[in-house]
Amino acid sequence: MREVEAVFREERGRLLAALVRRFGDLDLAEEVTSDAIEAALKHWSVEGVPPKPGAWLMTTARRKAVDRLRRDQAFAARLAILQVEADRAAHAPPADADGELPDERLQLFFTCAHPALPAEDRGALTLRCLAGLTTPEVARAYLVPVQTMAKRIVRAKKKIREARIPFRVPGADELPERLPGVLQVIYSIFTEGYAASSGPDLQRLDLAEEAIRLARILRRLLPAEREVAGLLGLLLLVHARRDARTGPGGEPVLLDEQDRGRWDRDLIEEGSALVVTALSGGPPGVYGVQAAIAALHDEAADLATTDWPQVVALYDVLLALDPSPVVALNRAAAVAMRDGPEAGLALLDELAGEPRLRGYHPYLVARADLLHRLGRLPEAAAAYRAALEVAGSEPERVHLRRRLAAVEES
Repeated sequence: MREVEAVFREERGRLLAALVRRFGDLDLAEEVTSDAIEAALKHWSVEGVPPKPGAWLMTTARRKAVDRLRRDQAFAARLAILQVEADRAAHAPPADADGELPDERLQLFFTCAHPALPAEDRGALTLRCLAGLTTPEVARAYLVPVQTMAKRIVRAKKKIREARIPFRVPGADELPERLPGVLQVIYSIFTEGYAASSGPDLQRLDLAEEAIRLARILRRLLPAEREVAGLLGLLLLVHARRDARTGPGGEPVLLDEQDRGRWDRDLIEEGSALVVTALSGGPPGVYGVQAAIAALHDEAADLATTDWPQVVALYDVLLALDPSPVVALNRAAAVAMRDGPEAGLALLDELAGEPRLRGYHPYLVARADLLHRLGRLPEAAAAYRAALEVAGSEPERVHLRRRLAAVEES
């Protein structure tokens, strides 16, 4: 069963992307992808996984798509119009023979980042449909309720259908406009892989590694884009800690308790070099600055010797570039390390009214930890209980129960 699940994880995105490119309709592609996977579950459980599972799934999905189109003439007529438009775009002379994207999924990342879609819908659609995240996982990535996210995804599909947005590779002149949306999507995939929003595991390494793979492709495609270098550097520097982030039972291991000898030094070296590229030759971008912060953590011998003044200074820069409550939360945690828990807690209290942080697990945990460090145990216990109520994965809940028990026993 694990082998089958691994095949589905690997092939689903490729299958969906190829079907969208072939038929030009996202809803149809999703439906027949699900049908093909359902058929595979029945056949493979008896016959075993075929030598070329991707080809098996593609053949099955195409047959199901053709059957569906034959049954629905109105649907087929609409798709015929879309197909003519897609064929016309596909046969247009390319601006640059080397400009084709080397992965169909990445082609569709750019397509779903079309400027005709609202910014929040672009990422939501891509994460749900092309990266394979569930609607609750996408909602967590954007800090919105699940119902709100479901409506966004439906709205985005409707917009693509009604506006006849073509599924094609954007031209070289369109790439810069769409790049920020694509970077955000890749980062969101990695974030879900770094700390899973639900399930039995803290990390989903398949998602994290998929995000890194896509970022590497994007880096090869756009070597002059410093923010692409910054994103890839950030992902590598954070992913370098993956083996030390969990204990024997899968429980979280905090940064100050991690065995830094288990950090991946090759990834740290590669990521640090990308930071230099990202911060050279012009004003910094959000991913370059975040990568620089990650590099300071990775290069320090331990938590005490981390250059906290420099970390806070970089968060000041980041906050100017991206004045979001999540950045302010991370800056407050850094200030607590530089100036003490009371200073950090004061900044967290200033953020208490932020709607996006209400019920946000990392905010509640940060506040509980600072209250604990200050000896305000009843308040710390209450904050840990609040965090426990909204914690996503089981390892996080186990970790918080232990911290709560330690506070209550003090």
